[in-house]
Amino acid sequence: MSGRGGWFRSNDSTAKTRVMMAGAFAGSLLLLTTSTVFSWPVAVGGAGLTPEEELEQAFDSPAGSCLTWTPPDGTDMRRVDCAQPHLFEVTSNVDISAEYPADAAQPDLTRWQDIAQDKCTPGATSYLGGKLDPYGKFRINALKPVDAQWRDGDRKLRCGLQRTTPSGNLVPVSGSAARQDQSNVHEPGTCLALDGQKIGDPIACDKAHAYEIVGNVDLGTAFQGEFPPDTSQVERAIELCATVTATYTGGADLAAKGLTPYPDTLKQESWDAGSRKVDCKVGAKLPDGSGLAPVTNSVRGTGPNASTAPTTSSGSVAPTTTTAGG
Repeated sequence: MSGRGGWFRSNDSTAKTRVMMAGAFAGSLLLLTTSTVFSWPVAVGGAGLTPEEELEQAFDSPAGSCLTWTPPDGTDMRRVDCAQPHLFEVTSNVDISAEYPADAAQPDLTRWQDIAQDKCTPGATSYLGGKLDPYGKFRINALKPVDAQWRDGDRKLRCGLQRTTPSGNLVPVSGSAARQDQSNVHEPGTCLALDGQKIGDPIACDKAHAYEIVGNVDLGTAFQGEFPPDTSQVERAIELCATVTATYTGGADLAAKGLTPYPDTLKQESWDAGSRKVDCKVGAKLPDGSGLAPVTNSVRGTGPNASTAPTTSSGSVAPTTTTAGG
């Protein structure tokens, strides 16, 4: 494998970090979960640089740098301006040579996971101004030295932030994480897959899905003080989401379509980190009420006030499937 660094990637849908190997980018990228904005000390990109030189430059990027790549193995990793879509934002570079001198064996995967969580979390939290939402949109990851680098004495861990889907796939981000709201919300019109009874990755709305995001609301407008109880959040979110949902659907009668609004709520840790926004979602229940039923098509513009006709599918994917656009 070519290149300088490697990665671990994890799917962390809870505050606890699970780290797994992902891709073959010359080693391992380690994902855990940052607001000082650092100036870029060198020019973005590398005019006249070879792909290998760009890769090396990217791997040794300082805090505040944003990186992206195209193939999963990251062999074309390069620096980009953080205003452009990117997959990794560097938050700190940590030297672990005190714990691992020149003659030390390289840690195994499990130990690397522990090292990255321990070493990268403080820097990421500081990078985000001292507040990190463990349930928010960003997850910590880190580039570690590959075998050849380790043998040459490289003991630097390159820590950074990414956004991932429930399965661990990377989501491009535009703009620096240091300047963004950490609320874990989605763009209206995003549909999320239904994997058994678990919520999966974004999927085309004409495919069977669990929820369609119809908008976002700010609970901070309703609760100015301490963290509100979940029941109070649900009550207020239902009120706020009703207006958003009606606008998105054109005033559709959701109950007549077998659909139900599902507003999200925030956890204490998210509230303490400053997150206030939640998704407004539409989904369907199984006939026996035991869980979610798959939904096909978008509910956008299906109501009496819709300006355009909805797109419908030719059939259901399962007997319990609800067709939103029909």
